[in-house]
Amino acid sequence: MPDLHRPGPITVETNQWLGRAAALIEATFGRSAEVITFKVAADNLDSALRDVNAQTIAATVHRALAKAELAAPAASQGAFIAVGESFSALAAVSKVLATARQNVLVVDPYADAKALTDFAVLAPEGVMVRVLSDADTVKPSLKPAAESWVKQYTGARPLEVRLATARSLHDRLIVVDDAQAWTLTQSLKDFAARSPATIVKVDAETARLKIGAYAVIWQSAAPL
Repeated sequence: MPDLHRPGPITVETNQWLGRAAALIEATFGRSAEVITFKVAADNLDSALRDVNAQTIAATVHRALAKAELAAPAASQGAFIAVGESFSALAAVSKVLATARQNVLVVDPYADAKALTDFAVLAPEGVMVRVLSDADTVKPSLKPAAESWVKQYTGARPLEVRLATARSLHDRLIVVDDAQAWTLTQSLKDFAARSPATIVKVDAETARLKIGAYAVIWQSAAPL
């Protein structure tokens, strides 16, 4: 995205980008208010309301990207979630977890109750859910949430939570069936809450290395 806020005449490159952005928005939203709003902002970008129109353009493009990415199969895409779009965050993670058939590993150094109540619960029934957090940074709400989970679901939704050695975790990661991995740019407790977030599928070779490394960490981690 060019710097739409920069004062001065609209350049050829910016006009070309606006044309591509308009095509994306029309393909995503069809004939809707989103398209009209974008066109009005783009046509009036070089005006006294430049900052307002630039923000409108950026926000509309981000919504179009998020919608397009969420519509793609989880196995072939990542997802961009604009700030504050909690439902989009749930939908993005849900698409990943829904592919699980045997087990899910959630790696989050700052895991709290939301890792279970908002996200892990999206895994299919019968799938083993494992949560790996950091002994130094795990949030106090995770333990009672895990206890309530086990009490409610018993064997229908098996769960195990472990804590790695203090300050040994750096990734935010979701591993599905010990075969595929996705990285998250933020911890689940704050996912897209204060800034945009991204979930990205890891390439096969990197996933193999990460899955192997976290399998070792899991084995040596202490039960919560």
